[in-house]
Amino acid sequence: MTNVLTSTEVRVLGALIEKDITTPDYYPLSLNALVNACNQKNNREPVMSLDEGAVRGALASLQEKRLAGPASGADSRVTKFEHRLQEAYNFDRRETAVLCVLLLRGPQTPGELRGRTERMHRFEGLDEVQTALQRLIDRDPPLVTVLPRQPGTKESRYAQLLSGEVEAWHAPAGAAPVEVHTDSDTSQRVSHLEDQVAELRAELATLKEKLDTLVKQLG
Repeated sequence: MTNVLTSTEVRVLGALIEKDITTPDYYPLSLNALVNACNQKNNREPVMSLDEGAVRGALASLQEKRLAGPASGADSRVTKFEHRLQEAYNFDRRETAVLCVLLLRGPQTPGELRGRTERMHRFEGLDEVQTALQRLIDRDPPLVTVLPRQPGTKESRYAQLLSGEVEAWHAPAGAAPVEVHTDSDTSQRVSHLEDQVAELRAELATLKEKLDTLVKQLG
């Protein structure tokens, strides 16, 4: 597959897609807001600690690949950035949500995808998730692949192929070797609260930038 993405490019692209859907009032993102989005501790696997230089380099590379770049027409003195996934692939909302979670959290089961895409698209059932996955698999070249089922699990995991073929996948250190029951009320409430915290952090970063700009203007 051509134009294989690095892990940093994957994180930057995934963060831009996520914020476009979940916090549209604060999108496109400034460099500072994008760094914060990339380094979130929730809804990210693995957790990363990227600096502005790494994110800026990834943006430049993604721009060459026509997957992201500076937002045009943004009414701001600060440069804002946006993804260009729709122009590149013409996804529907279901495909975008699924691919976004795979970019941000690594290989997932259909059940995990259904729970973790809820704020981007509400899937009515696992069959709808499977349909979206199959559409991504059927692309030429394929954008998603199914991984061999791990011992002790009931569902196969799916992985994105924008960063190349997945040779092997192992559960993160400390993870319990059981299926995540994402349909449970408790799991969904916790996930929703985590997303709200991340959204508030993004809003705070944007407000801080506006305040800094105002202070400079008044000074």
